[in-house]
Amino acid sequence: ITFTNKAANELKERLSSMLGPQAEDIWAMTFHSACCRILRREIERIGYSRSFTIYDASDSERLMKQIIQDMGLDDKTFPAKYVLSIISRQKDKFISADEMMEHVESTNDFRMLHIARAYQKYQAKLKENNALDFDDIIFHTVVLLQNFEDVRAYYQRKFRYVLVDEYQD
Repeated sequence: ITFTNKAANELKERLSSMLGPQAEDIWAMTFHSACCRILRREIERIGYSRSFTIYDASDSERLMKQIIQDMGLDDKTFPAKYVLSIISRQKDKFISADEMMEHVESTNDFRMLHIARAYQKYQAKLKENNALDFDDIIFHTVVLLQNFEDVRAYYQRKFRYVLVDEYQD
């Protein structure tokens, strides 16, 4: 597993030159590619179709702009990119939209309350569209591995070793 497509391709080339056809059985890819492969096989368990779409940054921004407008929020106070950056940080910490809402409801931070609501609406719209953003690719893979013993066991049996390239980074 590595961080960039360039590094993944280099790993594939090196493995092929060292191992020949046996290298085809090895997953040499980015985190997102590996997670997508797992999701294409297992995502139906969490309510998505295997033919899910992956939203890029502009797709996500377009969706968030619409959500901000539908919520009646000022797009100068709540720029879509800013709201998405907060959501991304929450997902990186493995905090769902509902968990964020629970947390901010106990505070007097109305700005974060609006962002938590936007996060909930964003996730609902993604699911309605059978779509994931880049952060969801890893987030939902973790959900699958944590919540479905048979999925976790399958990949534990499949991979005896996992090497993370540039792990120190």
